[in-house]
Order: sequence, then structure tokens, then C-alpha cells
Amino acid sequence: MTQTIPAKKNFFNQNVDLMNGPIFKSLFIFMLPIFVSNLFQQLYNTVDTMIVGNVLGDTALAAIGSCGSIYELLVGFGIGIGNGLAIVAARSYGAQDEDLLKKTVAGSLVIGFLSSLCITLAGLVGLHPLLVLLDTPAEILEEAYSYILIIDVGVLVMFAYNLCAGLLRAIGNSFMPLIFLLISSGLNVALDLVFIAVVGMGVKGAAVATVISQGVSVVLCIFYVLRKTRVLVPERKHFQVGRKLYWDLFSQSISMGLMSSIVSAGSVVLQYGINGLGTLVIAGHTAARKMFAFTDMPLIAMANAGSTFVSQNYGANHPDRVRKGMREIYLYSVVVAVLAVLLMNVGAEWMVKLISGSSEAVVLENGAKYLIWNAPFYAVLGVLLSTRYALQSLGQKVLPLFSSVIEFVGKILFVLLFIPRFAYDAVILCEPIIWCFMTIELVWVYLYDPFVFPKKAKN
Repeated sequence: MTQTIPAKKNFFNQNVDLMNGPIFKSLFIFMLPIFVSNLFQQLYNTVDTMIVGNVLGDTALAAIGSCGSIYELLVGFGIGIGNGLAIVAARSYGAQDEDLLKKTVAGSLVIGFLSSLCITLAGLVGLHPLLVLLDTPAEILEEAYSYILIIDVGVLVMFAYNLCAGLLRAIGNSFMPLIFLLISSGLNVALDLVFIAVVGMGVKGAAVATVISQGVSVVLCIFYVLRKTRVLVPERKHFQVGRKLYWDLFSQSISMGLMSSIVSAGSVVLQYGINGLGTLVIAGHTAARKMFAFTDMPLIAMANAGSTFVSQNYGANHPDRVRKGMREIYLYSVVVAVLAVLLMNVGAEWMVKLISGSSEAVVLENGAKYLIWNAPFYAVLGVLLSTRYALQSLGQKVLPLFSSVIEFVGKILFVLLFIPRFAYDAVILCEPIIWCFMTIELVWVYLYDPFVFPKKAKN
């Protein structure tokens, strides 16, 4: 007999209700903890960069930057899998089926562990050859490898936190993952200073600090789930997941994992073009990307919130709320873009200097130009992210992947045709131009989704 999840029971009365009431207000309240969580998660990487740049110099900063795209490839695939699993959990919660929700968690644990193990093993075999293939400058090759190898070993830890946080958000709780990250972020800052500035571990110290800090957030998250959200704790019987649910979990997680990894593979290709422009250009790009990763967080947080919103309302059969919610998210993206333009025109160079600790003109000018030129396209990026996540939440697994293929092919074309001719200017414009093509494809798919627009689908 199927158990229904109580509407209000212990912890659940603290959750944000995304299936009833004002849409944007609920989305914004749910989004804020995700935004701050992402902010502090990015702080892990940015503090690494700032301490490395200021303590060890431009060469060490370039070492981390040269393997940044590989970092995204390793971690991004695991995060994509975790997000896909959380989408299925949110649908189960939206349908108010407690037994199905617990089976979803059980299947997610199995798939997540096996996926993380495969990612780690692949990294151990292929990381060094990949760095060589990407034309990483010889003077930073070994430093880059020592950093990314430790990150690879810690993939399971990073995936575990993402899955725990994703499951909590699936039931409407975006607040507690924030608390765990605030604690571990403070630890990460302290460990960075100890391992890099005191112990003298170099760039390896930054990687060790990141993995340990993430590990602490995992422990805290698991402890909280066991104590306060028993609805997410499966019993032995729930591990009899069944083929249909396993396939749903596997296909959804692999779809999002592949989407993330194809994007990251495109970034790896783009990194090859950047690496050929010299160490100082790499350093400037690294600093600009770190700041970009901060300023696009309002878009990413809202897209993540929208994913849970769409998943729950899909499970609850509320297509009208999905339509209204997506329109409001699109408008929000435009507002964020306007604010980004104002911010970058005032403080871009200062922000690059803060992150890099460099006084080199090439580093500062290129980094600032990257931020200023990208800012107007934040509106496009917001629509892209929210639509792609929404389509995944609606059960679409193949067509959203096509947008990632567009990005991958586009980056190859830029590396082969435009970067050799226009140098770093082509690097800056590469992603914004590709975003436009991706967004056109995704919005077209969304407008013909049979759940959201049933009449249009029949025609």
C-alpha cells in the first residue's frame, strides 16, 4: 500500500511550498539559500585561487587555471548525476508517495556510488595524458597534475554532498544545505591558510583543503537527515527498487551527467586554445572566470530552484503553475543582466586584481574585458539554464542534451577558426554567441512540451 507524505509533520512544516500559493515569492524564498550555498561553495575554489595567486604568484595561479576545465569535467559529471537523481526524488515528493520517495533515495545511493567510482578510476588513468594533450605549459604541468589528482580522488566526497543537498531540496528544504556549507566554508579558508601559507604544500594544499571541507559538509548533512528527515532514510526493503525506477533514475541521472560533461568537454577544448596564448593570459582568464562564477550565481540558483519547482508541479499535475513560473524566471534573468552590466562597468578590473593579486597589465585588462563583454548576455544565460533544467524536470532526456552538443561543436569551431585569428577576444565572445544558439533550441523544445502546452502539442 502506498504511503502518502503528510502535508505537515515535524520537519515538513518548515519546507517551502512550491505547489501552492504565490509562485515567484515561493521561488525566491526557496532560491535564496541555494544562492548563498552556491556562493560559499564557489568560495572554496575562489579562496584557493586568491591565496595561491597572492602567496605563490602568477605561475601557480596558472597551474590551477590550466586544469580548471578538467576540474569541471570531473566534478560536473558527478554533480549532474546528483541533480538528475534529485529530480526524480522531487517528482515522488510532488506526487506525495513516501514509499516511492524512499525507493528513489535507495536507488540514488547505489547509482551515485558506482558512478563516482567510475569517474575516479577514469581520472587516475587519464589525467596526466589529458594535461599533456591540452598543451599545458611545461613549467606548470606537474603542479597542475598534483592539484587535479587530489580533486579526482575526492570526487566521491563532492558527489555525496551534492546528492544529500539535492535530496533535501527535493522535499522543499534549501536552508539546511546552506548551514552545512557555511560551516565547511569557514573550515576551508582556515585549511587553505594552513596548508598553503604555513605548511608549504603549494597548490596541492588548496585541493586537500577543498576535499576535507566538503567531507565535513557531507558528515553534517547525513547526520541531519538521519535525525530530522526520516522520510529520506530508506529501509532494507526499499533497496528492492525495481527495473522501472532504476531505469528512470539511471536515464535521468546519466542524461544530466552527460549534459554537464559535454559542456565541460567543450570547456576542455576551449582551454586548449587558451593555453596556447601564454601564462599571463591563462592567469587573467582564470581570475575572470572565478569572478564570473560568482556573478552568474543568481541565475544558477534560480535555475536550480526552478528545477525543483517544475519537478514537484509535474508530479502534482500542475502545468499552469509551470507556465507561470517559467515566465517569471525569464523576467528575473533580464533584471539580473541589467545589474551585471552596471556592476562590471564600475568594478571589473578591481575585481580581477582582487582575485589574482597581479599587477600585470595583460592579466588585468584581459580579465576585465572578459567580464564587461559577458555581462549583457546574462539574460540569455538565465533563460538557457532555467529552460534546460525545466525540460529535464519534465522528463525530457534527449533534446536538452542537444543544446550541450551545440556548445561542444561551437567551442571546437572557435578553437580551430577564431582563436588563432582573434586571440583572446575570440575566447571572450565564444560562450555568449554559443549561448544564443543553445537558447533558441531549448525554448523551441519547451514551447512544444506536451505537459506544459498540451493544446499546442496536439496541433
